[in-house]
Amino acid sequence: MSQGELGELLGLSFQQIQKYEKGVNRISAGLLSYIARILGVKIIYFYEGMELGLPGAQSRDPEEDRARLVMEFVSGTEGAQLNHAFMKIGRAKVRKRLLDLMKCLAQEESIERDQG
Repeated sequence: MSQGELGELLGLSFQQIQKYEKGVNRISAGLLSYIARILGVKIIYFYEGMELGLPGAQSRDPEEDRARLVMEFVSGTEGAQLNHAFMKIGRAKVRKRLLDLMKCLAQEESIERDQG
């Protein structure tokens, strides 16, 4: 598929697709998921060959750890589904409420874990 064809399907110019391909611009997780569907591949395809971290290995940079965890989550089925569903919510206020709910649930689980 050409950059122009992919751009057309995504509603983007081929120049924008070129920037994504060359790494000049970053691709959001939602867009990457959409591109994977268009190309008929699983999102993990884009991460093949990347080492996500060795068990017991410690990152030198906390930002690297956060990025690695995000990549692992987004490349998984639940992460991709959650991201796809979230991106379909058009109203910012609803997305904000959903984020607040998720934070609350995560905090509650953390408290339960610490207590028991």
